[in-house]
Amino acid sequence: MQIAARKTLQGLRVLEIGHFVAAPFATRLLADQGADVIKIEPLEGDPARQWGRQIDGKSLWWSAHARGKRCITLNLKDPRARDAVLDLVAQSDAVIENFRPGQLERLGLGPDILRAKRPGLVIARISGYGQTGPYRDRAAFGVIGEALGGLRYLTNHAPGTTDLPPVRVGVSIGDSIAGLYAAFGVMAALWQRDRSDGDGVGRTLDIALTESVLSMMEGMLPEYDALGIVKQPTGGGIATAAPSNAYRTRDGWVLIAANSNPLFARLMALMDRPDLIDEPAYAGNATRVAHAEELDRLIGEWTLSFTSQQLLERLEAADIPSAKAYTAADCAQDEQYRFRGAVRGIFDPAFDREILHCGIVPQVVEDDAALPLPGPAIGADNEAILGDLLGYSDEKLAILRAEGVIA
Repeated sequence: MQIAARKTLQGLRVLEIGHFVAAPFATRLLADQGADVIKIEPLEGDPARQWGRQIDGKSLWWSAHARGKRCITLNLKDPRARDAVLDLVAQSDAVIENFRPGQLERLGLGPDILRAKRPGLVIARISGYGQTGPYRDRAAFGVIGEALGGLRYLTNHAPGTTDLPPVRVGVSIGDSIAGLYAAFGVMAALWQRDRSDGDGVGRTLDIALTESVLSMMEGMLPEYDALGIVKQPTGGGIATAAPSNAYRTRDGWVLIAANSNPLFARLMALMDRPDLIDEPAYAGNATRVAHAEELDRLIGEWTLSFTSQQLLERLEAADIPSAKAYTAADCAQDEQYRFRGAVRGIFDPAFDREILHCGIVPQVVEDDAALPLPGPAIGADNEAILGDLLGYSDEKLAILRAEGVIA
């Protein structure tokens, strides 16, 4: 049966009371799938509007960070703004926030008050350390979550090879992982609330940045507990598989993952080293891992004979998993990304031109694949939401604006 093109979450309304990255990332994922996300910002706008590269004082990052959302401004210190939030809550399915623990309560918007207005409301609360425990009141950003979650220690070369500090992943990965968990948790809670035999209960989700990162650490904790092994950084390699690393070419780095016996055999044949296929030091993955350093040296000497493109052509012909370490320019031009709409342009009126965005993940085959509109201007939807949705009169909106409740 042909399904009419629409978005999977069409008809779902989510209220975002968040800033910076974690909560806004969660709501962007939901907006990508068609949810009506209403973002509440302070009168001067979310601090993230000032992040990244700017054109005429407008953030290019914001174009993607807030896409698909409707944005309103409210001075949450004013009781009338609190009333407006509660009016919106009455027409929403979920709220996602990432204030420090207790801040929502101090604003008079704790879960009990929100659910008095909308029974069954799902509330996702993202914070550095969670809503409980001895660290709950400590300040934290994503980078702190990455540190306590064990990730920052591992993003380094092997011990003893450098005195430089462990490097950042390159993006706010701790915030984004927490945002992913928040979006997943919201949908799980809504499913339990609304399914045919659901309980109608609105659940409260407690997402900590630290725990979100820690949950990605694979076998780190079991190995420490059972064997006393402290997982160590391994640079570009993988501690459990070899060969798998980044190798230098004449003009850049190429990643090669030939860490199964058949792949290893094909790589050795490609290198004109068939004698190494049955070499006892490389017989089986565990043995290759034990000799990964010398194996990487051999492969690295070979890859230096080629440009990245020459090497990739040879590896692809041998069906060996490989890729160039992509820059932004490489991602923007990649034919696979372009073919699938994973990189595509969308017109942004803030810049009077098309701006490249990443596509929607996951792609839902039966859905409308169009990207949502880019991040709007500060307070762009005040009238549409406060006026049209909530029914506030023009006179009331004028008073709220004049008295600094809205921008």
